[in-house]
Amino acid sequence: MTEQPRIGTSNEPRPNAYDPVTQPELFEGVLARRIVAFLFDAMIVLFPVLVLAFFMLIFTVITLGLGVFVFAVLGPIAAIWAVLYVGVTLGSPHSATYGMRLMGLQMRTWYGAPMYFLLGAVHALFFWVLSSALTPLVLLVTLFNSRRRTLHDYLTGSVMINDEARAASLRRK
Repeated sequence: MTEQPRIGTSNEPRPNAYDPVTQPELFEGVLARRIVAFLFDAMIVLFPVLVLAFFMLIFTVITLGLGVFVFAVLGPIAAIWAVLYVGVTLGSPHSATYGMRLMGLQMRTWYGAPMYFLLGAVHALFFWVLSSALTPLVLLVTLFNSRRRTLHDYLTGSVMINDEARAASLRRK
């Protein structure tokens, strides 16, 4: 009886999918646009949190201060919302958050596969943990590697590249 191969798994070594020497259009301008994409995504995450905080404030005033305890859940709600936003958008067929899409970027695994929810969520968690502990180092790492990968990209095995439309336009130049 022959053994059936398992779907989605392989013991074969996977080469790096994106080479900055042979495919420079995939990495051109990624770092600057990645920062702008982050700022756009931060607004998307913060806006509903601020609206919720405003309603919590109104509730606190209406209850003459007794509602101040609802603010204890604001932090966990904000963290869950942010992880869900990043996980769902990176796990989408675009492999990009809305900010990344706006800037013509997408995130892939180092071997070229699209992102998935769990990897996107872990990427976000690593970003926040590392940013709070090593703020300048997270971005400084990008200056010393040709793929412009951040520290949390290395830890999650991901790489940020230009999307196909942007890469194609850069190839024509």
